[in-house]
Amino acid sequence: MTTTKLLPTTVVGSYPQPAWLVDQGILRRNNVVPRVRLKEIWRVAEDALEQAQDDATLIAIRDMERAGIDIITDGEMRRESYSNRFALALENVDVDNPAMVTGRMGKPTPVPRVVGPLRRRNPVEVRDMQFLRTNTDRKAKITLPGPFTLSMQAHDEFYNDDEALAMAYAEVVNVEAKDLVAAGADVIQLDEPWLQARPEQAKRFGVKAISRALEGVPGTTVVHLCFGYAAVVSDKPSGYSFLPQLSDSSAAQISIEAAQPKLDLGILSELSNKTIMLGVLDLGTEEVETAEVVAARLREGLKRVPAERLVAAPDCGMKYLPRERAFAKLKALAEGAAIVRKELAG
Repeated sequence: MTTTKLLPTTVVGSYPQPAWLVDQGILRRNNVVPRVRLKEIWRVAEDALEQAQDDATLIAIRDMERAGIDIITDGEMRRESYSNRFALALENVDVDNPAMVTGRMGKPTPVPRVVGPLRRRNPVEVRDMQFLRTNTDRKAKITLPGPFTLSMQAHDEFYNDDEALAMAYAEVVNVEAKDLVAAGADVIQLDEPWLQARPEQAKRFGVKAISRALEGVPGTTVVHLCFGYAAVVSDKPSGYSFLPQLSDSSAAQISIEAAQPKLDLGILSELSNKTIMLGVLDLGTEEVETAEVVAARLREGLKRVPAERLVAAPDCGMKYLPRERAFAKLKALAEGAAIVRKELAG
């Protein structure tokens, strides 16, 4: 369950959920990622849902293995969104009476209300991690919503301070992350897209919250930043409003979206103390990259980052892609990395 190969490949987190499990039409409605429960997306009756999600998870695991990916996830088959499975499981979060806030895309979005001190009732994703660990011998990663993003996706009616709210989320994320490592996770990834969306607040306490969330967590730790799912956000900037600041975080790796936004990779020089998980698959196009296109993007990354500090990945989660396209893109990712790996070996 360890790998020393150069340019290991991974996924950001999610993989397409089967049409027999999830109603994609409902999921895509209004192009808003759900912050509260969206039970109507599930096509399977509640008494059979866990088994169906297990079956879908096995499909995701096997697809990633067949594609040749080195570090895999469970595909997030049990999640309505990347964040709400964890966010809505916490104590003193009112899910039934949501507040309305303006989301990242400027649209009104229902979010949970924090009405008391945040606590974890029970482990949230531990069974998910145990299932993944039981069903693969590859390196295994699991993702959690980061504390800064969680604080931006809730309406605070208790702490009355945005930094205090983020730090409270950091406490519960930290406990969960340690349990996930104990359950077999080789890599813990925090998804923090809102660092980019709220840079001023991020500069005040984003790194502090992330470092608290990862405090004492063994193994490899990652922070993922993106501009949003390609299916939801098509017009993306060519630069991050918050990124170099993460050089001061305790995360070992920083995951960035680079292919679709055609990111200027010069910014990576400011993260010289971090391993870079580089997005080299554009999830906003129907075209499937060839292995050579992936290899060319990796070569560009290698102009800024040594091979020992580069991980190859898609830009973002693949939740909104057709499964056939997602699999083909992952296969190209593995093949493209193999090309460059061979070149590096001489």
